[in-house]
Amino acid sequence: MRPESEATAERVFVALADPSRRSVLATLAADGPATATDLADRLPITRQAIAKHLALLAEAGLVIAEPGERRRVRYRLDSAPMRVAQQFLAAMARDWDGPLDALRKHLDG
Repeated sequence: MRPESEATAERVFVALADPSRRSVLATLAADGPATATDLADRLPITRQAIAKHLALLAEAGLVIAEPGERRRVRYRLDSAPMRVAQQFLAAMARDWDGPLDALRKHLDG
């Protein structure tokens, strides 16, 4: 995997490590674009905490900030970095499949 892809995957994994950020992403996936205030109304997280989580999610490329009405910023999901992380995991799984099969055969035999 290319270094930039590995860096993207790392940012995604760091972003997904926090359950609050996963909740923000799940809410955006289910309900569509939203402001930090909208998200704070839907989740048991303060608006200030939502804003911090959104900043990290934006850094990871998982959300995109779009200008909305009256200077309100709406955030929408961007799944492209998630696909990079999935490819990273798939490649890692392929690397492990052979050795794990060999170990299983050794232990069974």
